[in-house]
Amino acid sequence: MNDIKKVQAEYEDFFKQLKSVIISTANEQGVPNASYAPFVSDEHKNIYIYISALSIHTQNMFVNPRVSVMLIEDENKTEQIFARRRLIFDCIAIPVERETNAWQEIIFQFQARFGEIIDILRNLTDFHVFQLTPQKGRFITGFGAAYSLSGENLNQLQHLTANS
Repeated sequence: MNDIKKVQAEYEDFFKQLKSVIISTANEQGVPNASYAPFVSDEHKNIYIYISALSIHTQNMFVNPRVSVMLIEDENKTEQIFARRRLIFDCIAIPVERETNAWQEIIFQFQARFGEIIDILRNLTDFHVFQLTPQKGRFITGFGAAYSLSGENLNQLQHLTANS
């Protein structure tokens, strides 16, 4: 297997093995907020989060749909803390209307992945599903090993160099 195919396989596996994303949002004045949320995804790499309207990041997404998300390797599993594997997407956040077929399907995925807690959360009307649609991304696997993500479903990797 050549290097890019190996990194491609690592990218697909990395995306599937993590259960939460770090979310970066900004309000109307551009004030940033960092948070996290458990997620589910689909075959197009859309990320779905189920979050409370009481959270700052939820309020921010309603007024500013530009979101950055990061999936990052656990500190305890990394060989080098300065070079943790990470996947970063620039996304557009779209609320999914409650009780629609799409909402029901996403909640079913949350139930399958996270269990009984979803039975409680689904009855809390302040909770909202957002679809985070990646526009572009980067996958970093170590020092000098960064790849831009493009193409349909962000499945094309290109190694980044100092001249890229």
